[in-house]
Amino acid sequence: MNEFIKNFAIQFDDTELSEFKAETNFRELDEWSSLISLAILNMVEKKYGVKVSFSDLREISTIQQLFSFIEKNKK
Repeated sequence: MNEFIKNFAIQFDDTELSEFKAETNFRELDEWSSLISLAILNMVEKKYGVKVSFSDLREISTIQQLFSFIEKNKK
């Protein structure tokens, strides 16, 4: 989980790593944007081999929820 949080945080340019915890609602971060959502979807597919759709991502609001989604859908 810690590695996932670091990989997630790398997608943000201006938000400190200390802001990212499993329970962080990433949609509430000032830097959250559609561009960052694309970067996260790309990172998840490349690093974890799981394709997350936009509709799936709309249902997810915390880093923990995204991590659980990835774990559940890994091949």
